[in-house]
Amino acid sequence: MFTTIVITMPTFIDAEAERIVMFLRNGVTLVHIRKPGAEYDELERLVRSVPAEWRNRLVVHDHFTLAQRYLLYGVHLNRRNPQPPVGWKGSVSRSCHSLDEVVRYKDEHDYLSLSPIFDSISKQGYCSAFTHDDICRAVADGIIDSKVYALGGVTFAALPALKALGFGGAMILGDAWR
Repeated sequence: MFTTIVITMPTFIDAEAERIVMFLRNGVTLVHIRKPGAEYDELERLVRSVPAEWRNRLVVHDHFTLAQRYLLYGVHLNRRNPQPPVGWKGSVSRSCHSLDEVVRYKDEHDYLSLSPIFDSISKQGYCSAFTHDDICRAVADGIIDSKVYALGGVTFAALPALKALGFGGAMILGDAWR
């Protein structure tokens, strides 16, 4: 199964919870809530504004105690938050920016994002780090597989090509919110 994930904008937007539910209703597998500068209370307000029946499809990048309190799907590790909460039993994913990181972390996590695959839509000057040949070689070597999700410049239109390349899923930010 190919997994499609939408990542929130880094700042809060109007009707965000409603948009999150709309994505989930329309076939998005998970929504990652990534708000690097947000206070706990702000993030909690957003999580609580998503109806309870959809919260098990949310992943937080910060304030991991929210995942435990609201029974969210998972936590996403990154440079700011490199460890899951003690006793966490849900999904654990991680950001990777090189194939070496994928090799290092794959066995310890449920899935990994690898970026940037394409030139970023939401971050000016954030260009692809991998050639088509790099990706094909990583697939042939078993580095990119069902646990590795493409991130960076990913559009909904690119999903079939990413699936055909061998990624297990894709994470979309800029294309989802424009």
